[in-house]
Amino acid sequence: MRDLSWAQRQRRRWTGLLPLFVGLVVVAELTFLSRLDMGKNAAMVRRWTSSFHFPSDSAPLDDGGDDDDRRCEDWLEREDAVAYSRDFRIDPIVVAGAEQQDWASCSVGCKFGSGANKEPDATFAHPQNPAIASVLRSMESSHYYAQNNIHVARRRGYNIVMTTSLSSDVPVGYFSWTEYDIMAPMHPKTEDALAAAFISNCGARNFRLQALERLEKLDIKIDSYGSCHQNRKGEVDKVETLKHYKFSLAFENSNEEDYVTEKFFQSLVAGAVPVVVGAPNIQDFAPCSGSVLHIKELADVASVAKTMKYLASNPDAYNKSVSWKYDGPSDSFKALMDMAAVHSSCRLCIHLATKIQEKEEMTTEFQKRPCKCISSKGTVYHVYVRERGRFEMQSLYLRSGGLTLKALESAVLTKFKSLNHMPIWKNERPKSIRGDDNLKIYKIYPVGLTQRHALYRFNFDSDADLRKHIESNPCAKFEVIFV
Repeated sequence: MRDLSWAQRQRRRWTGLLPLFVGLVVVAELTFLSRLDMGKNAAMVRRWTSSFHFPSDSAPLDDGGDDDDRRCEDWLEREDAVAYSRDFRIDPIVVAGAEQQDWASCSVGCKFGSGANKEPDATFAHPQNPAIASVLRSMESSHYYAQNNIHVARRRGYNIVMTTSLSSDVPVGYFSWTEYDIMAPMHPKTEDALAAAFISNCGARNFRLQALERLEKLDIKIDSYGSCHQNRKGEVDKVETLKHYKFSLAFENSNEEDYVTEKFFQSLVAGAVPVVVGAPNIQDFAPCSGSVLHIKELADVASVAKTMKYLASNPDAYNKSVSWKYDGPSDSFKALMDMAAVHSSCRLCIHLATKIQEKEEMTTEFQKRPCKCISSKGTVYHVYVRERGRFEMQSLYLRSGGLTLKALESAVLTKFKSLNHMPIWKNERPKSIRGDDNLKIYKIYPVGLTQRHALYRFNFDSDADLRKHIESNPCAKFEVIFV
C-alpha cells in the first residue's frame, strides 16, 4: 500500500510537470525556427505538437483561410516591432553651424543651432568628432564653386551634400510652389518683340550671349533688359514684364545638370515659353511635352529660331505649348515640384534620422526579426512604406501568391486610405491642381535612392524583380510619391 501510494505520488508529480516541459520545448523549437525562417520545417513541428494546446501569443499555425493570414500579420507585427534606441520626438536631430531654429512641423524632431545642450548629429562645418556628420549646402553652380560637385565634396570630407543636383543626398532646388505662382493666369502677349531677356553676368561660362546674338541675326526680335546686350530700360518688374512676351530667354550662367534657377521658373509663372541655355536635362523640368525650347549647343540656334517663328505665327500651336496653364502640368512635373513642399532643412533631419536607424538595423537584435511568416496560403512578407517627405513607416503585408507590382500599389493605397492620409503637398500646391481626395501613386521605390534615381531612373523591371528585392531585403522599406 505504501509503495502504491508513492508511485501514485510520482505519477501525479510528472503529470503536473508535463505541460510545463512541453511548453518549454515547443517555445524553444519555435524560437529556433523564427531565427532561421518562420516556415522552414514548420510542418514537421506542427505534426509533432498537434496534440498540445498553444498559448495565444505563439507563432501562427496553419488553420486554413484568411484567419491564418491574419494570425501571421499579428505575429509579425509583434515579432518585428523591435524598439529603436532613440526616439527622435524626445531626442531630436540637431544640426549645428546654422541659425537657431526648431522645425516643429517636420515629421522628425529637428533643431538647428547650438542651443540643444548635446553633441550635434551634423554640422555645416568640418567637425573634430568623426561621429558628427559634415554637411555641405549650396545653391551655386559647381562650375563656379568646385566643391559643389558631389565627388569633389566627398573627397573634401563632406558626408552629406545638399546642392541643386537631384543626385545629392538632400537636393536644394530653386523650385517651390510657395515661392513661384506657377499656375498664375495667362496675359495677352502685347509686346512686338518675340522674347525678353534678363542677363546681367556678361562673363558666363557658357555660350548664352552668343546664342542671343545668333537669334537676333535670324530675325528673332529680343528686348534685353539686363546689363548685357541691353536695349530696353532695365528698371522693371521681371515677372510682370515677361507676362507680355510669347518667349523668355531663360539663359543660365552655366550648363550643369539640374542647375535650373529662377530664370526658368519665373518664365513659367509669366506664361512665356522658356527658351533655355543651361541644364542639359531641362526637359525633366518641363511642365508638359513641348513646353520648353532647348538650345543645347550653338548649332541648335537656327532650328530653335525656326520653331519660335512657327509658334508665334500659329496660335493653335502656341496655345498647345502653354496648354499646361489650363489643363495642369504633367505628373512628372508635379512629383518634382512637390519635393520642395518639405523644406530642405527638414529633409536633412529625415535623412540623418533614417541613416541612424539603418545603422541600428544592422545590430543582432534587429537582424533576428523574422520579417515573414508561413501560412496555409503561402508566405506573408512584412514590408514598410512611408510617403516621401515623412519619417514614420507604415506596415504592409504582401502574400507570396500575389507578390506583384500591382499588389504592392494596391496594398499601399489601401493602407494610406485607411489612415485618411493627406499628401504632404496638399496645402502647398495651387488650388487648381490639388485634385480631389483620391490618392494617386506616381512612384514607389526603395528608401535610400537619390531623387534623380527615384524620379527618372528607377523602376522595378517586373514582378520577379520586386519579388527578388523583397526576398533579398528582409523587412524592406519603400517610399511612395503621391500626385
